[in-house]
Amino acid sequence: MRLCFASNNAHKLDEIRPLLPATVQLVSLADIGCHEELPETQPDLEGNARQKAQYVLDNYGVACFADDTGLEVAALGGAPGVYSARYAGPQREATDNVAKLLHELATQPNRQARFRTVIALVRPGTEARELGGAVAGVIAAAPIGRGGFGYD
Repeated sequence: MRLCFASNNAHKLDEIRPLLPATVQLVSLADIGCHEELPETQPDLEGNARQKAQYVLDNYGVACFADDTGLEVAALGGAPGVYSARYAGPQREATDNVAKLLHELATQPNRQARFRTVIALVRPGTEARELGGAVAGVIAAAPIGRGGFGYD
């Protein structure tokens, strides 16, 4: 079975490939000729993951799974959530997103948060399937370390 992972992150594909059975040929967006930005216009992580996977199936005819991840901060009512990548604006600058988050949490005693990921799988002739998970933590008062990406 040919299965596309709707991500442009080659490291994600390298991490997932060994987990799949030999009967699954994992392909990238580039492998199927998809070079456009995938739509992410839904109001939640589930919708965005499903939308991206469905777009690939509808436009390229390949079974697909896609993920969407958001940082959910308790004191901010779950924000930035689905808007995590563009929290400080459409430019998607990680340092701007972190600065905005820390500014909004400056006077908040509750800094509990979690990263939540949803994966959606779509195949021809079947309904979409979704699964997800979360990792809980606490937002530090200032950035620590180097070499991460985004909020980590």
